[in-house]
Amino acid sequence: MTGIDVTIFGIELTLKPIAFTISLGSFHWDVYWYGIIIALGFLLALIYGYTNAKRFNINVDRMLDVILVAVPVAILSARTYYVIFDGEKLESFGDFFGFGNSSGFAGLAIYGGVIGAFVSGALMCKLRKIKILDMFDLAALGFLIGQGIGRWGNFVNQEAFGTLTGSDWWGMESVRTQAVVGDGLVHPCFLYESIWCIAGFIILHTLSKNRKFSGQIILMYCAWYGFGRGFIELLRTDSLMIGNIRVSSLLSFTLCIAATTALIVLSKRAKASNDTEYSELFADPDDEEIQEKIEPEEAEENEND
Repeated sequence: MTGIDVTIFGIELTLKPIAFTISLGSFHWDVYWYGIIIALGFLLALIYGYTNAKRFNINVDRMLDVILVAVPVAILSARTYYVIFDGEKLESFGDFFGFGNSSGFAGLAIYGGVIGAFVSGALMCKLRKIKILDMFDLAALGFLIGQGIGRWGNFVNQEAFGTLTGSDWWGMESVRTQAVVGDGLVHPCFLYESIWCIAGFIILHTLSKNRKFSGQIILMYCAWYGFGRGFIELLRTDSLMIGNIRVSSLLSFTLCIAATTALIVLSKRAKASNDTEYSELFADPDDEEIQEKIEPEEAEENEND
């Protein structure tokens, strides 16, 4: 594949989507930068999860079991979500996986991947006896790393861009953008989302060091990502639609409102508990560790009486 000439903020670049090609006789396999960048994001998220699992009270070996199942399910879910809402016509079962066509396994939607990862992850947490909300808190930070880096794969492919900016310097332009919106600079939506996710990671990583209750970080992730993605999606030219409604914007704003409401309610509940140290908000009151903390306090109260 020939290079794509791109101008972004006045900087001229030539992007080549294919990183290299593996040839074995008559067999040729193109390796795309998109896949390499996505893999890099996943690797960094995995490293973060591995090094911070103990801080979230998660056993590393059990966490890896969850990831081994959640990742392939997430990829399949991302593809399914795209096929459903994009209206892509599949001539055969093989078309779902890109067999027999030049585009390969293409057409993925990030929300489908997130939904698939969390549903399968929750089931695996139950099987491997990991506290679901602790795992979700850690996974949320991993998602922000993966999303922040992964969006640059869209830049190399020259996709996930927006409408014309109307500016002489702000935005980017290539033959791909010209084919969709015409001549002029367009909003680099991939960049907006990448910056939003990286900023979110920095903020939530800092706040995670002083969690007030299990599930706090995943709710913050949903509120943060949903708010930003909702507005960024309004700029894009390739949104999945239901009639005149942008699916991702609707889902993003709904997610943001629901998560923010839950955060307010649960934060007040956690504050009302008046615990001087971290305690799990949804813990079983019959748990032996909690009883050991409660009984000495009750004994001291009786002595004061």
